[in-house]
Amino acid sequence: MRVPSLPEVRRLTEKQRDAWWTVLLVDPVATPLVRWTAMWTRVTPNQITWAALVLGIGAAACFAQGEWQWLVAGAVIYHVSFILDCMDGKLARLTGKGSAFGAWLDYIFDRVRVLICAIALMGGQYRLTEDVTFIWLAVAVVFLDMLRYMDALEIWKVRLNMRRKLRERAEELGLGETPSTAVASTEDDQDDSVAPAAEVPAQPGPVAPVADQQRSFVTRLPGYVRLRDFLVGHRIRIHLFSGIEFQMTIFIVAPLVNSILWPTVAAGVLLLLFEVLVVYRLLLATRSFERTMARYDRVELEMKSHQVDPSEQASMV
Repeated sequence: MRVPSLPEVRRLTEKQRDAWWTVLLVDPVATPLVRWTAMWTRVTPNQITWAALVLGIGAAACFAQGEWQWLVAGAVIYHVSFILDCMDGKLARLTGKGSAFGAWLDYIFDRVRVLICAIALMGGQYRLTEDVTFIWLAVAVVFLDMLRYMDALEIWKVRLNMRRKLRERAEELGLGETPSTAVASTEDDQDDSVAPAAEVPAQPGPVAPVADQQRSFVTRLPGYVRLRDFLVGHRIRIHLFSGIEFQMTIFIVAPLVNSILWPTVAAGVLLLLFEVLVVYRLLLATRSFERTMARYDRVELEMKSHQVDPSEQASMV
């Protein structure tokens, strides 16, 4: 097969919006490697997924030693493992060799990697210090990682279901396209590649600024809209502390600075704060959905009582 140029590979494989860690520190390495892999090897996406897991186990083995030089080695290996983890999806999109099983494998291996690295990192620190706090930190890290994955997936399902109901209701009434503001975009809320909605490749040309779909206290903060549009213009999600940054703070930043306790606590607090914001945005979206469905009900009543001409229906919504 003809392998596209590097700009084409970026357009085909990089997400329209992604975590800032991925955009700034992973994609510049992963995307050229994906192109090279497609050109010169027969490596499959699933093989890369397995390689990422093996490196994750290697990082855990380093973390378990506890000493700083081993922590640095584990941090470097973990980052390489994450680069491979990003490469498998890119290679699948570029070559068309992706599969439902591969997506499941990637999801499960991600969770396994976090689990073993959390246990190894905190276990190594407990062995050195005999401080039981690190045991509780291991439990907290695993719990928060599972919580944010389940929450992101469920939020995606709820939004998808609302969109489906709006589309079906609009079609029943002959109203054509569902209003774009009825349910806010999921991209700002996506943690990482948890849901298919987050897998949209980047489109050619600059990314358009996000419209104010819901007026909230967040959008009223001074400078928020300008910062948001700047980030989106550079493919960076507004959700600045997602599961990716959570992992990288604990398994890369904390080992490099040889301080595990407080960076882990800070990462947990920031993740919870951003998850609360995501739930708040979901609440706004559900209220918008209910208002739109109520307008559709009023349109239906008007149509039944006055036999409104179909050409005038859209103006009622």
